[in-house]
Amino acid sequence: MRLDGRKPDQLRPLTLIPGFISSADGSVLIQCGQTRVICTAMVEEKVPPFLEGKDQGWVTAEYAMLPGSTRTRKARGGSKPDGRGVEIQRLIGRSLRAAVDLQKLGPRTITLDCDVIEADGGTRTASISGAYVALALCCDKLLQQGLVQENPVIHQVAAVSVGKVEDTAVLDLNYPEDARAQVDMNVVMNERGDFIELQGTGEHDTFDEADLQAFLRLAKLGIKEIMAAQTAACTENDAQEG
Repeated sequence: MRLDGRKPDQLRPLTLIPGFISSADGSVLIQCGQTRVICTAMVEEKVPPFLEGKDQGWVTAEYAMLPGSTRTRKARGGSKPDGRGVEIQRLIGRSLRAAVDLQKLGPRTITLDCDVIEADGGTRTASISGAYVALALCCDKLLQQGLVQENPVIHQVAAVSVGKVEDTAVLDLNYPEDARAQVDMNVVMNERGDFIELQGTGEHDTFDEADLQAFLRLAKLGIKEIMAAQTAACTENDAQEG
């Protein structure tokens, strides 16, 4: 048993509240244990300069931790880039572009903003899983408005953390586990079971092929549960709007 009473293959309690920000084109509040992230999707009828004239769209992301999201105040972003934040928002953007046919999106940009309001480990993976829901709701809206002919979302995407703590492979690490993990890994997958990104680091120990297979088995189990929750959130939003 873990410090919070979970089994090694058990996710933290997961809640997704769709339509959390009414002014956004798509939004969700995702809560994984004590980690909470507001994810919004907003559409702009333009593309970056490198895509002008190519008749395709773009999906990008921004990530930030609010000052009160950690026990020690997190300074707001200023003129100096936050290297960790930049790395995470690039990961979110890459992951969600894998969900979209950019040609079907047309010459417009969807920006996914992920704002962490409380951090207890796994903020990047929660952001990816939440951003998918915001993106899906946004693209549904584009389809309903007749701005796209086909839904640009072609894959479901979710992410989860796994790692080795006290020589045991565990799923969905909270902050105390993450802080002392021997190995930490973030896994991003689509609904077919294809990997979009693997980020694995031996923090205090190395890991072998057997460890890796154990991590991936746990990640697949967790992502299957997260995807079921994502689907339920999208269905709930449709029912509310219907």
